[in-house]
Amino acid sequence: MFAAQARFPADAVVVEGESKEYVRVGDEGTSARFHFCPECGCTVFYVPEAIPDVVVIPVGAFADPDFPPPRVSVYGIRKHPWVTLPTGIEDLD
Repeated sequence: MFAAQARFPADAVVVEGESKEYVRVGDEGTSARFHFCPECGCTVFYVPEAIPDVVVIPVGAFADPDFPPPRVSVYGIRKHPWVTLPTGIEDLD
């Protein structure tokens, strides 16, 4: 349905521990390298081929109830009609 993610410069992220990798090709034909926890299978982070200097982390991976709300939406054209976004969010579609 949708994903909430946080993007960080790759040089600001330190990855520790083991992960399993899966490469997925997206709608535009570029790939992303998804890293999963080998114990539970949750996505821990991924690196998109189109922006390799960025590390993307699912917001659900953060144990922070005060994590800031999203600022940008992509693929909004595909969202279900019952999905609403925060006021003032930038829509890249």
